[in-house]
Amino acid sequence: MVQTAEDLARRVRACRICAERPLRAPLPHEPNPILRISSTARLCIASQAAGTLAHATTTPFNDPSGERLRDWLAVTPEEFYDRSRVAIVPMGFCFPGQDEKGGDLPPRRECAPAWREEVFASMPRIELVLAIGQYAIGWHLRGLKRASLTETVEDWRAILEKSGPPPVLPLPHPSWRNNGWLKRHPFFAAELLPELRRRVRALLRDD
Repeated sequence: MVQTAEDLARRVRACRICAERPLRAPLPHEPNPILRISSTARLCIASQAAGTLAHATTTPFNDPSGERLRDWLAVTPEEFYDRSRVAIVPMGFCFPGQDEKGGDLPPRRECAPAWREEVFASMPRIELVLAIGQYAIGWHLRGLKRASLTETVEDWRAILEKSGPPPVLPLPHPSWRNNGWLKRHPFFAAELLPELRRRVRALLRDD
């Protein structure tokens, strides 16, 4: 029997698999699973993993990347964090820690196979998934992703048509580290963003 998204979220927040049954070195700190799901959400942001600020505040995208993402979507923070309309489901629920250079490690491998199918089964009203970054794209677009993230995002129209249900729109990560990528690929702002905003606005309208 499929649990409600709200009940499932409580189970996920109690998860300790990456500390107690890790697939590699255990999580270097106390688990703090972060996600926002509901049975009524129509838009899902499939992200990478919590960052340092998200870990500290238990709030996803509580950083400059989140500000840029909200600008891409043309939504207010109130709309973005309205879990009744917008779900946020990272590939790794906990902050994975940092490497020796101070960069965030990849999402933990334990989360997706343990939880992802059950999480999406609990959200029957999702009409669009935004797959952000290579790890989310790899999971949600198996068989459709291209050789590189750039080629995948460039082919966003065909992927929207062929993926799903629900359809998946691939996006680069909104990190400021991707400023160069955005400058080199003007199609993103000129072509993809207007369609993204149109679809998001339609999904966020009151029923």
